[in-house]
Amino acid sequence: MAKPLLKIQRYFRRKPVRFFSLILLYLTAGSLVFLHSGFVGDSGSGARGGRDSLVASEKGSRTSMSDARGLGIMSRVFKETRRSGRRYGPPWMKKARQEGQETVRRGGDYTNNWNRALKARSAKDVDDGRAKYIGCHIDDTQKRALRGVSFFDYKKMTVFRCQDNCAERGYMYAGLEFGAECYCGHKIQAPNTSDSECNMECKGEKSNLCGGPNRLSIYRLELSQESARRYGSSIFKGCFHRPDNVTLALPISAVIQNMSVETCVDMCTEREKTLAVLGGDRCHCGFPTPLFSLHEPEDESLCLHHCLGEEFETCGNEEYFVVYQTQVQDNRCMDRHFLPTRAKQLVALASFPGAGNTWARHLIELATGFYTGSYYFDGSLYNKGFKGERDHWRSGRTICIKTHESGKKEIESFDSSVLMIRNPYKALMAEFNRKYGGHIGFASQAHWKGKEWPEFVKNYSPWWASHTLDWLNYGKVVHVVHFENVKRDLFSQLKGMVQFLGLKVSEERLLCVEGQKDGNFKRSGLRKLEYDPYTPEMRASINELIRTVNAALRKRNMSGVPDDYMPR
Repeated sequence: MAKPLLKIQRYFRRKPVRFFSLILLYLTAGSLVFLHSGFVGDSGSGARGGRDSLVASEKGSRTSMSDARGLGIMSRVFKETRRSGRRYGPPWMKKARQEGQETVRRGGDYTNNWNRALKARSAKDVDDGRAKYIGCHIDDTQKRALRGVSFFDYKKMTVFRCQDNCAERGYMYAGLEFGAECYCGHKIQAPNTSDSECNMECKGEKSNLCGGPNRLSIYRLELSQESARRYGSSIFKGCFHRPDNVTLALPISAVIQNMSVETCVDMCTEREKTLAVLGGDRCHCGFPTPLFSLHEPEDESLCLHHCLGEEFETCGNEEYFVVYQTQVQDNRCMDRHFLPTRAKQLVALASFPGAGNTWARHLIELATGFYTGSYYFDGSLYNKGFKGERDHWRSGRTICIKTHESGKKEIESFDSSVLMIRNPYKALMAEFNRKYGGHIGFASQAHWKGKEWPEFVKNYSPWWASHTLDWLNYGKVVHVVHFENVKRDLFSQLKGMVQFLGLKVSEERLLCVEGQKDGNFKRSGLRKLEYDPYTPEMRASINELIRTVNAALRKRNMSGVPDDYMPR
């Protein structure tokens, strides 16, 4: 017996290709036998086996799989799963699915019409506090229904993406066309038509419809307060009294026959000026300066004079100017560098996470011209332009150092500190969004409604209070700044921070910062949480912490927490 085996072994050593070919044939034959047993089991089980297989598919195959019949059922389950791609749905849809299957068996197929009806309904019913469906409108390539900015994405366009982009630019309406095109505008300039003509699926969202050929699915946007002050790419700043020396304050001007906001903004953008100022039929361009600081807005009714070129717009008059900020970047505050000599004292920029530390760093860098450092290292912030992020926090090359640390030892490492405090209700939500969505992203609904949010509030809310109390107790020299006050009065609050840092204040530089205060770390004004995530128990606990911090501030002869923290 040994001799024949030895001969076979020698043969395959000389012919390795044949050896592997035989192995491949053997494996193929085994696979065919296995598949054949599955088909036999399936056909042998009959009608009863078919019903059993559906039950197994619905309930997780609770029947025994020890014999050939069981193997056949399992095979049928796998085939049914691959073929149907079934999705779980509410109980009331089960009957509809069964009726649909019966219709297919009888030879009729109304599935496509049913799906189209559902998609049309989902498009019309979008009214979730962010946008409301208006209808299907005719669109002409020569005369657009929405005449603002537009963009296309033939792979990933969705209804929300279009809405969000238009809202960020301050437009009132967002329209989708041909499944992949997004148009924005302040008014609809075309008639509506039947909703059935807007029947193309969104390229990035098959569950919704995105217009059709020369047809727009239009939504009216519910804008945030800041977004609502925009006009396309420009930002409405308000109505202001004519400066005493117009030529010096606004050096560029021209008379425009058919004046409109768009023509004036375009002119000032071409001249690379940040302000477009409309005064009747004259357009002025310039920068914010002490001569025209935009700090004393007038009642907007004083500027209610219609533009000659656009009856729906307001162009002001000779005494009261309508002001817009263009997309031109004001470079007067963009230069930043490290300190020329190493600082002997370390200044902390301390805050609880989510209290606006990154935003404060952005403001301080623009206002002073010096980089800020960090107790940590965040690569995403470094890539966004915070070059001091990479330096060791004790390097002495930065004007101040970001930190969220608390505790006596860590706090006493700094010679002085700017302490940023924010309403805990806002700070906790901001930090939760950052933790689960990034610096400008959002936590998902699953995170808000799951166990993560209650656990987060339980652990982080006491830290909000202890962080502030520790810095008040152990900080050597503390300058308290409230996030809400900075938003309300940026100029004076930032001026106070610059003075605390021991630097000379440049008013023109601060005015430049006001025009670029948001930076790259502002979340979308459209996407908001649709309900209050705080339970009564959470509120009771947080309110007590607010009272504790307020008392500690007043004990040190500082102003207490702002009124909107509530309750006092």
